[in-house]
Amino acid sequence: MPLLPSAPPLTLPDLTGSTYVVTGANSGLGLETTRALVGAGAHVVLAVRDTERGRQAAASVTGPGSTQVRALDLADLSSVHAFADAWDGPIAGLACNAGIMMVPEGRTADGFERQMGTNHLGHFALVNLLLPRVTDRVVAVSSLLHRGPQVDLDDLELAGGYTPTRAYQASKLANLLFVLELDRRLVAAGSPVRALAAHPGYAATHLQSHHASRLAVAAMAIGNAVVATSAAEGARPTLMALTDDLPGNTFVGPTRLGGTRGAPGPVGRSAEALDTATAARLWEVSEARTGVTWPL
Repeated sequence: MPLLPSAPPLTLPDLTGSTYVVTGANSGLGLETTRALVGAGAHVVLAVRDTERGRQAAASVTGPGSTQVRALDLADLSSVHAFADAWDGPIAGLACNAGIMMVPEGRTADGFERQMGTNHLGHFALVNLLLPRVTDRVVAVSSLLHRGPQVDLDDLELAGGYTPTRAYQASKLANLLFVLELDRRLVAAGSPVRALAAHPGYAATHLQSHHASRLAVAAMAIGNAVVATSAAEGARPTLMALTDDLPGNTFVGPTRLGGTRGAPGPVGRSAEALDTATAARLWEVSEARTGVTWPL
């Protein structure tokens, strides 16, 4: 049991008739986001790499809403295109939740550094391909660990020196830069859709169990057991970003203990995450890397 108390539950509006897509919804924050949305009456599409695990997760979800499981591998652009090409109908909210954290160096199916490719570039392609279908909200899940050096747009693969932590920080900073430029473009296009970001604080999930260092995995397991909040509590900022009437480009996270826990609300971000010039250039680099361009 965590040593510190949890925040009070979040009340969602009636979402009956609305469809949401949640990436990485078969466990952790994504599954808890799905549970809450279905509990409020929404239809939720679990966009997951492993559809068998996705079906098992969906079977555990109860409520007045409904679920559907669809295959999506964000580390393979052909899978992202297949998911988007098969889509039919409006999407009230798209939760870009899936991610990997501090894994050993590797490459995606398209040759991208694995963390940047999965956490940012895969979602970049997915959002732009689905954006004409989105009616209300895009939410990217970032992290407190976005704070760090600016993203090196000339070396997204970190060929100059890969470290698991640096790669993760860069990908989470990219999430915030993506939201910054996406919301600017939506406003300029006169779109009613808003782009927001969220972070869970320090929540216990399986994400921390894949670190490249066994020592780090052990330390995070202890932290999950005695300090971290539950995955359900960690999902609350995402749910607020998806459903509350907040301005575009709002960053939602826990509001106590340095952003690690507490009731969700608008929070600050690093100066690097507010750099509009870097956000615009990251967008251009992302278009070039993925071959997916602005659709509006």
